[in-house]
Amino acid sequence: MQPSLLVVEDDETIRETLRDALELEGFAVTACGNGRDALQILQRTPEEDGFALVVLDLMLPGLGGLEVCRQLRQGGNHTPILVVSARDTETDRVLGLEVGADDYLVKPFGMRELVARCRALLRRSTNQQEPAKVLEHSNLRIYTEECRVTRDGLDVNLSPKEYRLLELFMQYPRRVWSRDKLLEHIWGIDYIGDSKTVDVHIRWMREKLEENPSSPVHLITVRGFGYRFG
Repeated sequence: MQPSLLVVEDDETIRETLRDALELEGFAVTACGNGRDALQILQRTPEEDGFALVVLDLMLPGLGGLEVCRQLRQGGNHTPILVVSARDTETDRVLGLEVGADDYLVKPFGMRELVARCRALLRRSTNQQEPAKVLEHSNLRIYTEECRVTRDGLDVNLSPKEYRLLELFMQYPRRVWSRDKLLEHIWGIDYIGDSKTVDVHIRWMREKLEENPSSPVHLITVRGFGYRFG
């Protein structure tokens, strides 16, 4: 069965381009040009029988995309929303995610990336009934099936070793790990390098995960023992 998508975009040329590209990829696409029409379409369609995904522009005439997101979520509609917008600041992305969007794609973008984001959101919504596969602490999340980490809703690019360290820490919050134990778990018992490699990786992780790396709140040094998380 074709996944059903709603595309909300006020520029007719872009709207039809999106429709054509998504239909070629096997999606059933409904399209409209403003936020009020989008809300009416979504509100009169039962969620369980309706759209699998909404592709939503932010800059819409009348009712803007952010308000569409807010009203849908306040009304209890959990349909995944992919925001597409020319606004590309971190503040814009965070605001979009905070009001209820599930992903944020900055214009201009390639159609292959759009399709990939749509498919990823559909997979995520299919698997969202498996909460054990998401590890969460404060503003950090690990999606273990995707090997993906987010901070404040935005993806964080970690190396494989950094990812495995963070996953281990988040599985055992507040447990103190010695450098030797971390080396054993992450690098393997046959590792013969310097244990200071742990310190280097922790420093790199703090740069990516902490708001103030010099005063960390997630990756804590326990002097004389090692490290703990939280």
